[in-house]
Amino acid sequence: MLRFLVFRILGAIPLLFLLSVVTFAIIQAPPGDYADYIRSMLINQGGVRPDLAEIQAQAYREANGLNDPLVMQYFRWITGIVTRFDFGHSLYYNKPVGNVIAERLPPTIALALVCHLLASFLGIGLGIIAATRQYSWADTLLGIISFLGMTIPRFLLAIVILYVLVFRMGVNEIGNFNSAYWGGQPWGWGRFVDLVSHVWPVIFIATFGGLAYNMRVMRANLLDVLNSQYVETARAKGLPEGAVIMKHAVPNALHPLVAYQGVVLPYMLTGEIEVAIVFGLATVGPAIVGSMAVGDVFVTASFMLVLAATLIIGNIIADILLVALDPRIRLGGNKE
Repeated sequence: MLRFLVFRILGAIPLLFLLSVVTFAIIQAPPGDYADYIRSMLINQGGVRPDLAEIQAQAYREANGLNDPLVMQYFRWITGIVTRFDFGHSLYYNKPVGNVIAERLPPTIALALVCHLLASFLGIGLGIIAATRQYSWADTLLGIISFLGMTIPRFLLAIVILYVLVFRMGVNEIGNFNSAYWGGQPWGWGRFVDLVSHVWPVIFIATFGGLAYNMRVMRANLLDVLNSQYVETARAKGLPEGAVIMKHAVPNALHPLVAYQGVVLPYMLTGEIEVAIVFGLATVGPAIVGSMAVGDVFVTASFMLVLAATLIIGNIIADILLVALDPRIRLGGNKE
């Protein structure tokens, strides 16, 4: 196990390096930078003459190294990460990028993990119900739910819920994790309930899509496993149907879903990102979109690098879970 983890981590280093190069180059490809954003703000909102605004923009580029070649900017950024764990300075937020990540990544991961756990447990449970009651009214109803969950765009569902909350129910506090009353107060049951009342739309929408996928895959896999010869043998030995399903069929039907965990963390993060943008929550999504809009390249590149790291970590966790689920699977070619 330790040998496997060491090899996977060492193999992830060149992959992350390559992803950082590609990401940085793609982000820098469109014309314009943050100095252009400053120039437009000076002209449109500050009433500054275009020639004076251009002079200030050029001065800003020189002061922040934006006129340096792209290769030099990249190596300055990646060297800071490797040597000092410094992701650079955010031009838009006017603070270190590490602080922006520290502020927005923990609530994003917390929301994504909650959505993932709910989607996994509910999706697998409902998938078992649908498979064991094939062609019944319950199977049909769950099939409709899974179809809707996989076809309705998250952002569209978020807009509909936002419209209902604001224009039909008169909810005013949108885009915050807590009400103003709880700002700065210690955590307790009251503040937790207030938090749930603010983030439940994000959790519901992000969970809905993952639940639909898990339910659909679990139903199909379990139906295939229930027709296997070893399941028929277990039934012929007189085992209760519940034991046949839960002890013999379900563990083998879970293999594709466990392997899917390798991509589910960044998938849930992006699902949360779509909804958080609509609701304006202070998470990773609005930070990525906002930084891309104004040309704050270091924030965008750093967050994309973090998402790539979560994909690699998720794949390692998925491999370990597969070994725990099926002892026949060996890591790193171990034949013991």
